[in-house]
Amino acid sequence: MKRRNQAAWKAINNQEIFMKVLRILCVAAVVIWLTPAALADKYDGLAAKGYRWVTADGQYGFRSRDDLLQMLKERGEGNKLKLIEQVRAYYLIPGTIVQVIHEEGALGTSQIQLKRLSKPLWTLSRFLSVHPMTDLDNKIETPF
Repeated sequence: MKRRNQAAWKAINNQEIFMKVLRILCVAAVVIWLTPAALADKYDGLAAKGYRWVTADGQYGFRSRDDLLQMLKERGEGNKLKLIEQVRAYYLIPGTIVQVIHEEGALGTSQIQLKRLSKPLWTLSRFLSVHPMTDLDNKIETPF
């Protein structure tokens, strides 16, 4: 009789442990599932104000829209070097936050303002994301 009671208690204890572990896993799953939504809400306000995160890595920022369009037409290395030497092309770094000043949907271009430059640049809209991206330091840049 004692053995049966001990076996029953062990089964109950094992079941209680299993239920506790199951609860912890459920809570962890909910936290993991809700965290991206909370982060997205935090940055949705910035996206609504015209802020975007750069996705490109390279010389994709230009002083004028004409330079940008010229670069698209003539993709040769000589043209890129000429524009860089004349300080008309700038490197964009992934994760950098910019503010869109003007967007031309038909051409797929955007005029952007970087906080470290006094004059705005032109780039392709596809190089900008409304979703936060980490920068080189693995942090999400904000305008503040």
